[in-house]
Amino acid sequence: QVQLVESGGGLVQAGGSLRLSCAASRSIFSPLVMGWFRQAPGQQRSLVASISTGGRTNYADSVKGRFTISSGSAKNPVYLQMNSLTPEDTAVYYCHVGVRGIDYWGQGTQVTVSS
Repeated sequence: QVQLVESGGGLVQAGGSLRLSCAASRSIFSPLVMGWFRQAPGQQRSLVASISTGGRTNYADSVKGRFTISSGSAKNPVYLQMNSLTPEDTAVYYCHVGVRGIDYWGQGTQVTVSS
């Protein structure tokens, strides 16, 4: 079993930036896909960005050009750089790693963007 822990969330003004990190309780090798999801109050959890083993990235339309997902190390598998934040980006952000048919999720980190 692998536990994921997100960090880097917080309160930021509109136009600001945050960098989210995802730490794994043990090394993860050869993940099939890694990603970030978010869930705002009253809304379903939705994909923000993903990156596959081959480095192919996918972004939600609402964050294209502002957010960048990147892969890291076996213990810190994925990052999310968020620029030009808007109040609409306010949500709990979750790290996800899929490896060998198993989905691992973090507990989430709150991102709040003030206007």
